[in-house]
Amino acid sequence: MKIYFLAAFFMICMASAAIAQDAESISAADLGLNWEQTNAKDGMILTIKNNGKNALPASGWKIYFNSRVLNISGADSLLADIQLVNGALFRLSPLKPFKAIAPGSAIKLQLKTEAMSNQSERPQGFYLVWDKKPDQGSAIKNVVFQPFAAHLIEEQEIAGKAYQENKKIKDIKERDLPVIFPSPLKYYKGTGVFELTANVEIKTSAAFANEAALLSQEITKVLGQKSAVKAKSDAEKIVFLMDKGLPKEAYHLNISQDTILIHASGSAGAFYAIQSLKSMFPANSWSSLKKVIKVPAGFTHDRPRFEFRGFMMDVGRNFQPKSEVLKVLDLMALYKLNVFHFHLTEDEGWRLEIPGLPELTEVGGQRGHSVAEQEQILPAYGSGPKPGLNSGSGFYTKADYIEILRYATARHIRVIPEIETPGHARAAIKAMDARYNRLMKAGDKEAAEYYLLRDLKDESKYRSVQGFDDNVINVALPSSYNFLEKVTNELIAMHKEANAPLTTIHFGGDEVPAGVWEQSPAAAQLAIAEPTVKGTDELWFYFFSKLNKMLQSKSLFLSGWEEIGLRKQNVNGEMKMLPEPRFFKQDFHVDVWNNLRGNEDLAYKMANDGYRVVLTPVTNFYIDLTVNKSYEETGQNWGGYVDVDKLFYFIPYDYYKNVKEDEEGNPADPERYKNKARLTMYGKTNIIGLQAPLWSENIKTPEEFEYMLLPKLLGLAERAWSKDPDWATEPDAEKGRLLYDQAWSEFVNVLGKKELPRLNHYGGGFNYRIPTPGLSVENGRVAANLQLPGFIIRYTTDGSEPEASSKIYVNPIPFQKGLKFRVFNGENRGGRSIQLQ
Repeated sequence: MKIYFLAAFFMICMASAAIAQDAESISAADLGLNWEQTNAKDGMILTIKNNGKNALPASGWKIYFNSRVLNISGADSLLADIQLVNGALFRLSPLKPFKAIAPGSAIKLQLKTEAMSNQSERPQGFYLVWDKKPDQGSAIKNVVFQPFAAHLIEEQEIAGKAYQENKKIKDIKERDLPVIFPSPLKYYKGTGVFELTANVEIKTSAAFANEAALLSQEITKVLGQKSAVKAKSDAEKIVFLMDKGLPKEAYHLNISQDTILIHASGSAGAFYAIQSLKSMFPANSWSSLKKVIKVPAGFTHDRPRFEFRGFMMDVGRNFQPKSEVLKVLDLMALYKLNVFHFHLTEDEGWRLEIPGLPELTEVGGQRGHSVAEQEQILPAYGSGPKPGLNSGSGFYTKADYIEILRYATARHIRVIPEIETPGHARAAIKAMDARYNRLMKAGDKEAAEYYLLRDLKDESKYRSVQGFDDNVINVALPSSYNFLEKVTNELIAMHKEANAPLTTIHFGGDEVPAGVWEQSPAAAQLAIAEPTVKGTDELWFYFFSKLNKMLQSKSLFLSGWEEIGLRKQNVNGEMKMLPEPRFFKQDFHVDVWNNLRGNEDLAYKMANDGYRVVLTPVTNFYIDLTVNKSYEETGQNWGGYVDVDKLFYFIPYDYYKNVKEDEEGNPADPERYKNKARLTMYGKTNIIGLQAPLWSENIKTPEEFEYMLLPKLLGLAERAWSKDPDWATEPDAEKGRLLYDQAWSEFVNVLGKKELPRLNHYGGGFNYRIPTPGLSVENGRVAANLQLPGFIIRYTTDGSEPEASSKIYVNPIPFQKGLKFRVFNGENRGGRSIQLQ
């Protein structure tokens, strides 16, 4: 018997050793993953291939990845299992019937997923983890997604729709286009030109010294020599003059053949006059040094329409380097945008150093494979197993942030930092958990609990829209308010050191799921101490009331997404979100994003009730949304499709009037808006501005960021600065349509012939999106056209990718299978090509 047990023990040891040997002799680099979409929109086939020299064992490993909801279907579900870890991180595990994959062999698994509308939604960030080393992951880099034939057919349909839209665009000669962008309030053409050379002198008083210095720097960039800035000069050519009769951001710009006179009542107006002057420079002025810049003579009287002209940059989900932030600020300044909404924290990342709370960036600012998340938080958006290698990790130091603040302030851009609460806060929660564990080990329980963001005994069950079950701060804990006040104080100190204005902090408030705090002992205890605070809805009011009072004590006001000013109420048997009357007079500034079905009039309702509203409608201003239904484009589509036209045709005070497309990309039904709330005269005074957010789920590099940003941002710039266009106020629908078509033609001509060519080199150059061509096949011939006049179309007939040397499209050509078309800008950079089948 003893011999039998020894033999059995020896065999088990040998088997374990064999598995261990296999585990050590095969690596993530030996694996290949092939993804193929089936004819069903929600069906996929995953092939796991072993390219190594040793077998992949039948057990002892797992493959992790980020994805939409994904399951193994049919009989294959007996071989392997896919489970949600948290958020959008999934884990594929072999089951008992799974067989080892021999070298050179593969296994196919049938999968079922939510329909993937474009390439942004494909699974990503694959890595291998061995059970014996659960805290170590290795990236699987050999991943292939097979093309899907149905996508090519969809591409042609999209190109056909684009062709019909582009037909409305007229080509306008550059000399007939407006000389300033965004459109000024009034411009009068003069005679001749002012010749700007490096010898020009700038005369200014101390009030405009910063602006004069910036103008001198800009002249240096285009002419190679710094212009002299003097308080007194007999040879001045550019003169800054104080005119206290002008509004704060208004200016007069008077250009003759001899002088340039800038009139303003303050530095902001003078700065915007400079941006208009730069807008009048030839588009290629920044491409190489020039000897002279010819500026057309004329007189401009200008002021902005809205006081809040904002862009929101999300660096929480995927980080962008400081250099890209500064580049964005230069872009904003050029187009007279003046509010930089800095989305610094998210479930997936905390991006700002807070003195005294090092775990926020050491843990919350890093993503990588982890079991306990004591050193970094879980991978998201394909960031993979190793921290510090990509946009999943990163943060701004205190010095970085102060530099950003100073840079923005010099360009008259106000920075609004956003600290997401109480939802979207997982990075902060996990960071403070790490701090708690560190201090508990040191025996300091009081300090450990001081900034804790979750009730350790909370058994509430919830799941956020993004898939997390642990991403909401517990608002019943005093320690949560200790944390938020600490962060607030540090932000105030940084803005003060940078001499940058801070009037508000944006505290988020969006997308808190049902179920939070329901099983929290801390919440139950608070309800006993304060009987009015019973239930999650009252906890919501309690939280933002305390937050508001804390900010008011520091001379700040509260900003947030619209949810901070909403409450649940039963309306005809249905729970609806309505404006919270107890906050009507609290000076809450709300970014209203939800104008989807059922909430089309929410922004107007909140403005009518007294909230200060920044219009941020998802259907028009969420520039992270993809431009169309193409599988090859990037971006989301849950709120529709957003190209530059969506921002351009938005009418702030009557946005029902010009809705052309619904959330699914289909023609809008005007009946949908007939009984919606209208903006009152009082409500109109509460619309403080417009804002375009760029969420970063699908953005990992500066190039990808700029592709989504431009040219969409220029639509926002025009609508936020310029007065209501004639087509927006024309009561006759047909006349309005004709006026709009003319204005749209002018706008895209300005983009194609002036502004995008300028951005080829301005600020270091931007990787803006070049639109795909419109295509039409009729009577055996193919016609092509452009959204942006001034660009060109090139094509090939053999299915090869059109290059800068390919034939230029001029007139319709005979159809043949394999024709491929691609749009190029003046620098011979091409966009995405379209192939005909």
